[in-house]
Parts: sequence; C-alpha cells; structure tokens
Amino acid sequence: MACLLAGSLGLLGAPQVEEAVARDCRKITNKKRRRRCLQQAATHNVSFPVRATFYYPWFPHAWKQGTIDPYTNYQPSLGYYDGGDAAIINKQIAAMQYGGIALGIASWWGVGEHTDARIPALLAAAAGTGFRWALYYEEEGAANPTVDQLRADLTYMRDHYASDPSYARVNGKFVVFVYNANDGDCSVVDRWSRANTVGAYVVLKVFSGYRTCANQPQSWHQYSPEVAADRQAGYSYAISPGFWQIGRSVRLARDLPRWQQNVRDMVASGAPWQLVTTFNEWGEGTAVESAVEWRSPSGYGLYLDALHRNGQP
Repeated sequence: MACLLAGSLGLLGAPQVEEAVARDCRKITNKKRRRRCLQQAATHNVSFPVRATFYYPWFPHAWKQGTIDPYTNYQPSLGYYDGGDAAIINKQIAAMQYGGIALGIASWWGVGEHTDARIPALLAAAAGTGFRWALYYEEEGAANPTVDQLRADLTYMRDHYASDPSYARVNGKFVVFVYNANDGDCSVVDRWSRANTVGAYVVLKVFSGYRTCANQPQSWHQYSPEVAADRQAGYSYAISPGFWQIGRSVRLARDLPRWQQNVRDMVASGAPWQLVTTFNEWGEGTAVESAVEWRSPSGYGLYLDALHRNGQP
C-alpha cells in the first residue's frame, strides 16, 4: 500500500501527499490495517526543497530580560503577545504559510523547560494545516552534553512528539536541528552520531572543515543572522532580514530590496533546506513576523510579502 502510494504521488508536495494518502487510508474498513496505513504514510511529510524558519516559543517570558521590558527595538503587530495562546499560534502559522514557509524550527531548551511545555500547543495548532514543526536543540550551543544525555533527549523527543502527524519527518526519521555554536571540530559530529540510535534526522550547524568529518549527520545548516545570505552547497541556503539586538549596534541593517534579492537567490539555489533566520527572534531583531515598522496592506508585513512573492517586487 505505502509503496504504491509513494510511486503514484511522487510529484505532489508534502501537504497534498498527506491529504491524498490519508483519504485512501481512511477507506480501509479494518481498524488495524487503517491505523498501520496511516502510520506508514506519515513516515515522510517533508518534501525538498523546503522553506523553513527558526521560531521562538518563549514569549511572554522573553519580553522582559533584566531591566528591559520589552526586550526589542520593534513593535510586533500582534503586540507583546503570549506565545502559548492558541489564537496567536494559529495566526503565526497562517503568517508563515502565507510566506511559503512549510516548517517551523522551534527553539527547545530541554525536558521540562518552558519551551518544552509549548511544543504540544504548536503541534495541535498545526493539525490539518499541512504545516510542520521540528525542534532546535539549543543546549549544544551552551555546553557539550554527553552521549547519554543526547540519547535521552532524542528518546524523549521521539516518544513525546515525533509520532504527531505535524512533526517533521524525512525518510522515516524525525527532524532535529542542532545549535552547536560552541563546537569547532568533528567531535560534536561523533557525539551526535553515537547518540542517535533512535532514528533522528539530525541537522547540525556548520563549522570550518565540517565536510571532512569521518562521521556525518543527515544534513547541515548555518545559523548566522548577522549575514544577509549564506549558502552551504548541497545542504542549505539561509537568509536574514537584519540583526539589531536591543542595546547594541546594528550588525545587519534592514534593506528590503536586498531581502527581495536574497529571497530570489534562495529560491534559485534549489537548496534542500531554505532557511529564514528568523520568524520571531525579537530580542536580536531578526524577525520577519509583521511589525509596526514594516506593516503592509496584506497584514503580514513587507518581509513575509517578499517571501510570498518569492522575492519579486
């Protein structure tokens, strides 16, 4: 059943495949076979190239940092919102899909942490929309978790989130991005390779010489929002609208024509992972989510408008 469906639906995008497969699976009257059919069909719900964005579920906590409230140079069109509000999440998913974004990479700081508590709401809001979520493993950027810790965290992700139809999967593996910002050699790849015995599709952050590592993850990406555009040939193309962290100097000035060109270049690259850095990192000022400063008649803001038009003016 799964093989026949895969062969006949190969030209469709992930949401269309899911809908068509689910429709056929639901015709099966035997409950066990119907359930097995749906489970098999759900092993691959991301089609490359895919446009994805880094998403931060830590609001309203992050609106106040230290003595600064709100911790941003900008005014989000939705206000200083509560990211746990289902209505807000629904609007954000609609905004991302308007911008051609099919996948949100949600910042995740560990089991029981407040970003972890937000994941069920994100998955629930995506149900039936065709939108997908993956997690961004942040702890690797602050420390060097042991192989046992990594495996425990991956197991937790698998058991709590990866079976959800809205969680991103590639070739049967659940997608996990990793922010390994403090690692500069192949040892980080070795640790993750040893830890990944649970079927994760691991996308590590690049470093100098990453292509020469003996062990390789499933894919690579760059997270560098102070750079307007970054290409990692064969893996990813990432673009940033700007970078202005509150209380600091501008690291990348916003420039809409440049952004439009970056979007066109990203699309033309054909890179498997086409990454928008970021949807709503308001503290660092890298958001494409609508703000008073770049609002537009569409209601989604100029940066999402450009994504919606694939960079065409």
